[in-house]
Amino acid sequence: MTENMNSHQLIYLVFGIVVFAALLFDMGLLSKKNKTISIKTALLQTLFWVLLAFAFFVFLWLQESRTTALEYISAYLMEWSLSVDNIFVFIILFSAFNIKEKQFGRVLLVGILMAIVFRILFITVGVSLVEKAEWLLYIFGVFLVYTGFKMFVANEDETFQPKESKVFKFLQRFLPVTLEDIDGKYIAKQNGKSVYTVLFVVVAMLAVTDLVFALDSIPAVMGISRSKMVIYTSNTFAVLGLRSLFFLLKGAVNKFEYLQQGIAVVLVFIGAKMLLEHYLLRWFSKNALVFISLGVIVVCIVSSILYSMYHNRKKLPEDLV
Repeated sequence: MTENMNSHQLIYLVFGIVVFAALLFDMGLLSKKNKTISIKTALLQTLFWVLLAFAFFVFLWLQESRTTALEYISAYLMEWSLSVDNIFVFIILFSAFNIKEKQFGRVLLVGILMAIVFRILFITVGVSLVEKAEWLLYIFGVFLVYTGFKMFVANEDETFQPKESKVFKFLQRFLPVTLEDIDGKYIAKQNGKSVYTVLFVVVAMLAVTDLVFALDSIPAVMGISRSKMVIYTSNTFAVLGLRSLFFLLKGAVNKFEYLQQGIAVVLVFIGAKMLLEHYLLRWFSKNALVFISLGVIVVCIVSSILYSMYHNRKKLPEDLV
């Protein structure tokens, strides 16, 4: 027991140091304040975070166990694919509130860091509840199957309207809000009174939006692993990579039109696995189930992306006419 605790403490220590150092490097060397981030820089940043996440996978494989490492990489890939939906909402938010492109990086960074703090709290509460009442996993399983089915058949015309959202109306009702960008500040003076600027509104909505997505993603990760360490680390690496992924995909995210269906199939699979795990363990070992989960996630995501690209190429002549 003591050795296991020491091992986990070492993993958390390494994870904390790596994330802190990576954030300093990302903000200091790869990002510049109020500068537009190019596709090349976004690609470098995305590769940086993805390679860092995979390096942590290797560390877990060597330090902890093969099963833990595979659970982590499965959870990370699940979160990473789900983050594309976040990016689509981010694009709508920036467009709806007319945020200047030079402010994108700064606003995303603050919103994402807030989201990580809230997710840690959310994960801690969720895992603690499951430890006390394991039957909650069956509710999560049903929820994931329902969410996956709903996502698969979702109407493309159902577009998120930020200014009609409950979060925006709540902020307007209880805070002195202005939809102006006052010198890139979050709180500023206007007519002698303190007001919350449009940047504050967008940061708050980014954090809340990510929490809404966490209602799907965190139960899905718990369907892959019950380990707090795996859930914390996979979520953190996936969310930290969101900012660079946004700049890389903001012009192309709409081209992956079938990715949503791929993610939906994964959610249904994970939900069904949670509901049937007691019976599946009679036929498959824990390691085998982890490998199967990883395989399903990779196949569904890659297939949906490739099919989206094929479908877009097929439509291209029609668009050019």
